Formats: sequence, structure tokens, C-alpha cells
Amino acid sequence: NDIHLDDHDVSPTHANLLRKSTGYQINLLDRSKKIYLNGEVVRRGLLKYGDRVKLGRFELTLMEGSPPKEEQRKELETLERLVQFSAKLMEETNPSALFERLLEDVVLLTAAEKGFIIVIKDGTRHLAASHNIKSSVSSLSKVSDTIVDRVIESKEPLIVSNALSDQTFRQAQSVIDLKISSVMCVPLVYRKDLLGVIYLGNDAITGLFEQKTLKILTVWSSQAALILHTALMLNELQISNKNLREQLNQTGQGKIIGSCTPMKKVFHLIKRLAPTDLSILILGETGTGKELVAKELHEQSDRKKKPFISINCGAIPENLLESELFGHKKGAFTGAVTDKIGKFEAAHGGTIFLDEIGEMPMNLQVKLLRVLQERKIERVGELKARQIDIRVISATNKNLEDEIKEGRFREDLFYRLAEVTIQLPPLRERGTDIHDLALFFLNKYGEQYASDAKGFSSGAIQAMLSYYWPGNVRQLESRIKKASIMSENSMLSAEDIGIAGVETKDFRPLDLATEDFKQSYIKEALEIHNWNKAKTARALGVDPRTIFRYIEKFHKD
Repeated sequence: NDIHLDDHDVSPTHANLLRKSTGYQINLLDRSKKIYLNGEVVRRGLLKYGDRVKLGRFELTLMEGSPPKEEQRKELETLERLVQFSAKLMEETNPSALFERLLEDVVLLTAAEKGFIIVIKDGTRHLAASHNIKSSVSSLSKVSDTIVDRVIESKEPLIVSNALSDQTFRQAQSVIDLKISSVMCVPLVYRKDLLGVIYLGNDAITGLFEQKTLKILTVWSSQAALILHTALMLNELQISNKNLREQLNQTGQGKIIGSCTPMKKVFHLIKRLAPTDLSILILGETGTGKELVAKELHEQSDRKKKPFISINCGAIPENLLESELFGHKKGAFTGAVTDKIGKFEAAHGGTIFLDEIGEMPMNLQVKLLRVLQERKIERVGELKARQIDIRVISATNKNLEDEIKEGRFREDLFYRLAEVTIQLPPLRERGTDIHDLALFFLNKYGEQYASDAKGFSSGAIQAMLSYYWPGNVRQLESRIKKASIMSENSMLSAEDIGIAGVETKDFRPLDLATEDFKQSYIKEALEIHNWNKAKTARALGVDPRTIFRYIEKFHKD
């Protein structure tokens, strides 16, 4: 074809263009295809200057002109090489290899004999690539050079056609060291940021650079700067992700991420309690990670090689819950066609986690209490007791003390389950942990779904830190996962996460918040000292009367 359009919607003999006395006529040759002339479907049409013809994804415009002259042809060839150059650069993402390839191409384009590329990072110059330069002068990037200094300062290209006779630049360090007679130096600028400079030189007087060569080099450097900036950003992001993974490993406990004060307290309790067989009750709002804490207690215990069995007491119908917990004998009830072991028996030697324990029916609470006391279970429909060796960890988002007052939870069972309690903070009270968790989820789902998203805008970070997060960590993970898949932005915004302009944390007046902290802190100190008022006062460095006054407040509340 005279004109080849690379598109599967354009056939090899799609149409032809004929010159007529009245102008040019386009004719459809392949009846299975279409031609659009100025937006309308036609089989043939007479073209006027300015008319638009659409074939597949291409749009051609008829322009008045004449066949290109030799100079124009060379310019077209240069542009074609620029396209090829851009394609080659985009195939490479390693910054070091990119700089080498860039220098190789511009040397061929300009017929330069020597050259180097300097990258500027944090105000310091680094030699990124060099061509035909001896190692003795490879430290050129670290010295002050008049030509390089001028381009860095002005961010404008510079040509010194005859450096040997130039009054300003003939004493430049590069001219002297490299023994060159002609110099071109152009900046690599992305928007307003200076990434570095390309420096080219020729030795012979016969190879002096011209202004038109500088113009071509400037165009190439502009195109290269865009690609280089993307590669450098990607490289920094990869390093940042690696550092983030290392940081998360250092600022968490197992698979739990967190470095705020409340989470440090949780980690301390896990470390202290994991080696014991104490029954632990984990308290916290929905989505705060109660099961993760239970698993971490199991993983740090002597039982870690034995089963960890989890059961959600609120997700199983009441009539099936006893069978799920303790198992059943064949024929015990309709549908019991085989013997079945329960969760407690399956957890023998390991840990059983009873999630949403506050949802357990009263009749099962009695049986659970007996199991905890005797460490024996009876399958439904079977009188034989089976000895079990288990550790029990439970969790709830309810206030079990209130449930006891309302007669919905047994007090004796509560004390069996809650030999020690661990209180998990809601996400809104975990400060910068929110950002750390968001980055972890973004990295996780970004890799899983090959997402374009690589970070968060400053507005998104601020919105995440001030949002109320009623669903806690589970809600954060869900929002980041969705945004990773749906957003086409490299930096996720508050809109992408779905928290723009929505409910934020309710901040209390500072004096009230301070008083709440004092009460919580004093109550914790009293519990540690078995409510011995004198010891607590000494530990806190206050008058015993202060402790008495706060105890009276606790009773009133």
C-alpha cells in the first residue's frame, strides 16, 4: 500500500485515493469495511482540502502542499528515529540501562565523538553514563565545570560551536580535560524539575556542532526526560516498597501491623500471655483484628504445631451449634448419618478460638462452662466423656458485663473465659498506623491486581487519618482493595477510597479527653496492684486521697 495503517479494522485493500480534475476521490474497495468522510459513512466521496477521512482508529486530513524536499525528508526521518528512540526507551525500566541507551542514541544522532550524562539527585551530581571518555576524567561530574554549571543554572540548552576560540568557555574544565573543540549541553527537564544534563563533544574542527543539531537534541532530551522521570519514580517506588516491607516487619507482631501506643501494649500482652494456658477474652469493635491476635497468641505458644480451630458462635444456627462445638453420634438427630467430631475435639492439643462468644445461647453456655471446668466433652447423643487438652481464646464486640446484668450471659462463664482480657483499639485511635496499614494493603492488592496505584495523595492521607472508620481495619482493607482495582490514578485520592467529605472522628474537648485518660490510667494501675490504694498512689506518685476520689467516681459511673 502507498499508505499503510496498522489496525485490524483496516483491511489490506480497504480503499483507494484517485486524483481527478476536480480534486481527489476516495473509494471503498472492501465492502466489509467502512469509510467515514467528515463523520458520515460513505462508499465514495470527493475530497476538499481540510476534509477528514476516518479508517479504523486513524483519521486522515487532506492538506494542500507539495512533495517534501530533501531537507524536509531528513526532518521526517529524524522524527521517525525519535519515535523509534521513544519506543526503545519505554521497553527499558532500569534507570542505569536507560541512561546508557539514551547516550548511545544521541551520540549516533548527532555524530558526537564523546559524551556523558549527569544526573542530579538531592543537589549532588552523579555520572550516569559516558561514551569514549577515559577513566581518568570520569570524575568530571563531581567537579565544577563552566558549561555544565551554566546549563544547570539556566535549565536552557547551550552550544559552543568553536570552544577553542570562545572567550567564555575555552577554559572550561571539560574542554581542557576532554580536549574537545565543539560542545553541546542540554538539560533533562521534567516539568520544572531538573533531572540532569546531556553533554556531547567533538574533537575535530571539521566536526563543529550546528544550531539545527542542538534543536534536534533538545527535542530528544524533552522526550527522554518524560520517560526517565517515570523510570526514576518507579525505581524509587520499588525501593520505597522494599523499605516499607522491612519497616512493617519491624513495627508489628507477626502478621499484625502497628506501632501506636495501644498496639504496643497489645503486643506486650501477647508476648507475656502466649506461653501460658490462661483463657483469654479479646475485646474490640468489629473489624479490629481479634482473630489475628488469637492466631498470634497460638503461634507464639508451645501449641503452635497443633491445630488452631476457629468458630463464629454468631454465624451458626442455634440448633446446630452444639453439634459444631462438641460433635455428634450417628443417629443422634435427623440428618446425623455419620459420627462427627466437634471443633473442641478437633482442637485437641491446640487452641480453639470462640469468636462472637456474646452470641452463644444460654443453654450452651452451661455446657461450655462444664467443658472449661472439667476439660471433657460429650458428643450429642453419646454419654461417653472424652478428655481434651485445649487452650480457649474467645472474642466479642459486646460489653459482656452489661450482658450479664441483662441476664443474657452467665457471670461464672465470663470469669472462666476472661482470666485475662486484651482490649483492641479501634482504628480511628491508632494514628499513623492507619497510613501504614493502607500502604500494606495497597502493596498487597497492587501486586495481586497489577494496579496502577502506587501511593496516596496528601489529601487522601489526611482524610484517612481523620475518618471515623466504623468498620475498622476490615473496612480500610476493603476500601483500598476496591480503589486498587477501580482507580486509574497512580496516587489514590480520598474520592478513590470513598471517604471524601464523609463523617470524621468526633474530637472531645481536651480537658474531657484528659480526664478520661486519667480515669483509665488509674483504673489500670489499681488492677495491677490488686486495688491496693496505698501501693497504687506510690506507683503513680500522687496522694492516696486522689486515688480514693477516683474510686468514688468509678462507683458513681
